Amino acid sequence: MEESYVLHLQKQYQKFSDFYLCFCGRARCEPLHSYGPAVRPNYLLHYILDGRGIYRTEDQEFTLGRGEGFLIEPNRQTFYQADGENPWTYLWVGFDGARCESCLRSLGLGNGRLTFRCGNGEELLELVESMLACGGSGAGADFMLQSLLCRFFACLARGVSREPERRLNRRERENLYVHQALEYIRNNYADGVTVSGVAAHVALNRSYLFTLFRRVLGISPQEYLTQFRLTRAKEQLTLTGAPVAGVALSCGYQDPQVFSKAFKQRFGVTPSKYRRQDREQELNSLERLKEAGEKPAVP
Repeated sequence: MEESYVLHLQKQYQKFSDFYLCFCGRARCEPLHSYGPAVRPNYLLHYILDGRGIYRTEDQEFTLGRGEGFLIEPNRQTFYQADGENPWTYLWVGFDGARCESCLRSLGLGNGRLTFRCGNGEELLELVESMLACGGSGAGADFMLQSLLCRFFACLARGVSREPERRLNRRERENLYVHQALEYIRNNYADGVTVSGVAAHVALNRSYLFTLFRRVLGISPQEYLTQFRLTRAKEQLTLTGAPVAGVALSCGYQDPQVFSKAFKQRFGVTPSKYRRQDREQELNSLERLKEAGEKPAVP
């Protein structure tokens, strides 16, 4: 990477759990610079300021250039690479939260649409530059970053070219049912939501919902719900100092022992041990970076 600038955040989750900034940056890539195949834990938008490259998912590949962008969705394997002769320069914004899917849908993104064109590149760059400059601590910086994230989406909303509405085919309708179910889980996972409740929300019987999940995601609705809750728990153990019982409750587990058992079965360690190991690893990593004078890796 050349001329790479990155801002990583952890505390935004604590104030803005519905929709919050995780990190942002910009970079001018070297020829054939690539990232992946990799799976992200959060949403990530790239916007190409100049040059070109390719973006590849498990079943699609796109060649993209100046004025275009691409969406990376959480828990999906992706790969992207700069062109060998005209490598791209791009900016990126990583974000997460319970309302992300509805925010993206308002832009016409998600549900199979992973690329876009936007004519507001200069304004998007200015907003990311402002985010990068807002590296201070305190409530003022937190609220400023939140406002810049909202302005970034407002800029996209004004500039994204929309495709005309069309009738969905059978596969697209099935994908839409699954996406609606996923959004409902993400918005209600902390409130004791059940698979039956998810099925009722999308107006499908439970067995058909099971069939769609297996067909589209390769796992059952219950498996996805459990994985999502435990992933959120892992995030909270990393980013907050909340007690394990509080993390369990906030992720939909009424019994901390049931939560600890499920967490250990999924990740191989108890929640308390995971938190301790994560803090030690982060401290060691910061010490190594400090000694070497290195910068964090660029997304």
